Amino acid sequence: MNKLIARKAYLEQLAMWRDEEMIKVVTGVRRCGKSTLFELYIDRLKADGVADEQIIVINLEDEDFSELLEYKKLHEYVKARIVSGKRTYVFIDEIQNCKDYEKAIASLFLKKSLDIYITGSNAYMLSGELATKLAARYIEIDMLPLSFVEYGEAVSTADRRERFYQYLNMGAFPYAARFVDNSLAHSQYLEGIYSTVLVKDVMTRKKLNDITLLKSIANFLASNVGSSVSAKKIADTLTSNGRPTGTATVETYLEALSDSYLFYKVQRYDIKGRTHLKSESKYYICDTGLRNMILGTQGKDLGHQIENLVYLELLRRGYTVNIGKSGRGTEVDFVAVRDKQTEYYQVSATVLDEGVLKRELTPLKQIRDNYPKFLLTLDDFTGDHDGIRQLNLIDWLSR
Repeated sequence: MNKLIARKAYLEQLAMWRDEEMIKVVTGVRRCGKSTLFELYIDRLKADGVADEQIIVINLEDEDFSELLEYKKLHEYVKARIVSGKRTYVFIDEIQNCKDYEKAIASLFLKKSLDIYITGSNAYMLSGELATKLAARYIEIDMLPLSFVEYGEAVSTADRRERFYQYLNMGAFPYAARFVDNSLAHSQYLEGIYSTVLVKDVMTRKKLNDITLLKSIANFLASNVGSSVSAKKIADTLTSNGRPTGTATVETYLEALSDSYLFYKVQRYDIKGRTHLKSESKYYICDTGLRNMILGTQGKDLGHQIENLVYLELLRRGYTVNIGKSGRGTEVDFVAVRDKQTEYYQVSATVLDEGVLKRELTPLKQIRDNYPKFLLTLDDFTGDHDGIRQLNLIDWLSR
């Protein structure tokens, strides 16, 4: 696989904001394709007639740009390359590597001829001075590894079901698709991503100092994808395993793991009361292949794995996602909202057993509004259950 995968949805988002007075911030876990997205977008700009000298590209992980890790030098470098009388497009990769970068970006933003695009691998960058200095002047595009459709462009596996299980078990980092026939290389590549994220985007960025504790918490989250989790529960588990840990410490590490886009925290939502609940949340990992690498397993815990896939796909499609409380002791896997429209999703590997089907349908039937309700399974059977649409998960991912 040598070609670049067309990340069409993300490209269209960038194109929609082209030349608008907004800083375009592309975020996401390392190696999910942010730099490649810039390459694709720059190709589009050139096809539209933008000249090479109107495009400034800076990668702050490249040693060639190491002197620009000081914000004043970054500012001067860009300023010196502005093309007089024409729009100049500025692309800066891994902006968080530049200390006080927000000062340079805020100043460059004042120059109306610049159209600025930046990437970052840590959400902390959007909660500090950038948000303060540029309130309402930037838009965030949260990028994920390949969708199932994009994955189909990256691999040669013809059979769709076989390709789905490959996607589920090996994951969807773009470059990792090169190694689908080499499990050792694939595992080593994912281990490299994981180690880099833990050290650079979690430990260093948040000034944490206990890598063993961090790995223990990440392992716990990976093992409990789709299950209710709290800092206290994790602290109690670690303590009972001979590693005394306080709840506040766990909360700090959980926040750092979320800020690195390695895990996504999902809140509970009371559907009837229309309020967010402060009780235990759930966590989903950015890539199921990475989860399997962390845990050393493949093909196990199918229900939670496909639930994780559905959560990520809903994010890709632009939904805001919560866990739904629909009745006493019952939950809907996902309450998904987009363009002020709500949809409800239940996810199950199979519902061929009548008892399992009833269990999955009950939370949806308890919801009294008329928003669309879906049950996604790996069963070939599809149909309608009193207005609840049962769909095949692979078909749904292939849309």
